[in-house]
Amino acid sequence: MDEYEKALGPDHTSTLDTVHSLGNLYVDQGKLKEAEQMYQRALKGYEKTLGPDHTSTLGTVSNLGNLYENQDKLKEAEQMYQRALEGYERALGLDHTSTLDTVHNLGVLYYDQGKLEEAEEMYQRALGGYKKALGPDHISTLTTVHNLGLVYADQGKLKEAEEMFQCALNGYEEALGPDHTSTLQTLHNLGNLYTDQVKLKEAEEMYRQALKGKENALGPYHTSTLSTVNNLGVLYMDQGKLKEAEKMYQRALEGYKKALGTDHTSTLAIASNLGLLYCKQGKPKEAEEMYQRVLEGEEKALGPDHTLTLTTVSNLGDLYEKQGKLVEADGMYRRAL
Repeated sequence: MDEYEKALGPDHTSTLDTVHSLGNLYVDQGKLKEAEQMYQRALKGYEKTLGPDHTSTLGTVSNLGNLYENQDKLKEAEQMYQRALEGYERALGLDHTSTLDTVHNLGVLYYDQGKLEEAEEMYQRALGGYKKALGPDHISTLTTVHNLGLVYADQGKLKEAEEMFQCALNGYEEALGPDHTSTLQTLHNLGNLYTDQVKLKEAEEMYRQALKGKENALGPYHTSTLSTVNNLGVLYMDQGKLKEAEKMYQRALEGYKKALGTDHTSTLAIASNLGLLYCKQGKPKEAEEMYQRVLEGEEKALGPDHTLTLTTVSNLGDLYEKQGKLVEADGMYRRAL
């Protein structure tokens, strides 16, 4: 980059392309602050040299949107995506893949924001465009189908969600193979859906397939693998298989502690599940230890007034009441109010 700057100047397109590529590299390395600096520098240069609606400018705007979403700066991400979308529509048309990619990204953003109606609208638009431009079996099409399944599941449209997940699963298996992570995550999500439909046998089959594949593809301690382990634990608890549930929860807890740390919210969620399990097993001492550990971690990570913290406080109140520790129970309940 220094050589380009010396030979061509800071605003030459070759210099700016290198700055933009450095931004991509920093994203891959997890250096998000440095990536933002590179993207902002490239954007300013492209706007000056090529104009606001050039595809290189819009590509940088879109990447800034991706970066902001990864940083949970959702308002800033939406502004970038909307700007990129308007520019791509003018420059390339409604059905160009760059336009459709931005529509899809907006769908992801709206889903993350809990705006399910807006997410559905974006995904439906992207899906229609991808089918026309790329065909029904292209990965971009299948990803959009899968994401529509997530929206339908959250909307309680379980039949439509199942249709989307099955369509995505069939396409992923054919295009990517049965052990690809996209295939395996779709199996996992089908397990979630079947659990919601109280099809527990089918859910267990999906989770087991997903777990076996994730162990091979990602390893036993990857967070995606551990998520499936935890969900199997939840399923076993729903089935009354408490011993099997405990085994899954213990495995997930040790894995999350190793991968994310003791006070990460995912680790604390597993510890909370173990607390509930110990209550069901009639192990009040172990349950109290888990809840106290969770409470300490949530207070540190989320604050004393977060809903998850207060749920743990309430769970402790329930436990104390069952033990006849009425004074302690009253203290917990009053705190949770």
